[in-house]
Parts: sequence; structure tokens; C-alpha cells
Amino acid sequence: MKHLVLGGVRSGKSAFAEAQIADSHKAVCYVATSQIWDDEMATRVQLHQARRPSSWRLIEEPLALADVLDLLNYPQQAVIVECFSLWMTNLLCLEDEERFAQEKQALLDAVASFQGDLVLVSSEVGLGIMPMNALARRFGDELGMMNQALAKLTDRVTFVAAGLPLPLKS
Repeated sequence: MKHLVLGGVRSGKSAFAEAQIADSHKAVCYVATSQIWDDEMATRVQLHQARRPSSWRLIEEPLALADVLDLLNYPQQAVIVECFSLWMTNLLCLEDEERFAQEKQALLDAVASFQGDLVLVSSEVGLGIMPMNALARRFGDELGMMNQALAKLTDRVTFVAAGLPLPLKS
């Protein structure tokens, strides 16, 4: 089962995604893409860590998600990746177009071939106003296209708003 969970900031998407992967009754690996740049981000990470079961394995990988998924690719594994918006930010900040393209394609290939249970968490950023600067517009465009590609590769897609899941694909 491959499941894409979308939502806005503080929508409840993470808690929903974690509940979905916990229901798999398999060994869970939580793949975190965030990097701690400031105290506020450190607090967010701590809240996520406190909510997760201590039995879950943690891999922190801000860039090479495809490599991690390839290492965890077997039927008895359950993986949650949190989250694609932070991963996209990390890639865009590299300012390396070749690496950006390679990582995106490798990730899509890894998701397509993944054999275990996989829950992917991503922000839906296309519901607001058009950003004022080029980097923010590119981020929205790239993440929107990535979310569309992931939606095609997954069995289920759920949009979460106000803590309520809305199935988009099942």
C-alpha cells in the first residue's frame, strides 16, 4: 500500500499519516527530511518526536530520499516519509539544477518500485495566493508537480484539513 497524505500547515496531516502507518502492523521506519535551522523548527521536531512510538526506527535524510527508500525496499517494511515540502526546500537551496533533477527522478523511481507499505506526507501549497518572489513561485510549482506525480504512483491520496481526512483517491 502506497498512500500520499496532503494538507496545509497544522492541518493534522502528520498525525493522520502516522496513524495510517501504525495500522500496518509492520516494522516502521520514519524518514525525516527536516533540517533544524532555528529554535522554532527544533520545537516542531521535538513535538513530532514525542508523538511517535519509541519502537519506530528513525532515519534523518534531507536530500537522498531515493537512496533511503531503496535500502528499505522490502515487503515487510512500513515507511513514512515526512515531508516532501521540506525535502523540496532542501533541494532548491542547493542551487544545483542537475542534482535537483536527478534526486526528483530517483525518488519517483524509488516510490514506483517500493514493495512495502509507504506513507508519504506533503504540504498542499497551491491553495493560497501567488507568491511575490521567483523562488517561492518555483517552490510552489515544483511541489505541486511532485504531488501530482506522487498521486499517480500511490494507491491512496488523502487531503487533511482541520484534522479531518478527505479521501481523494482510494
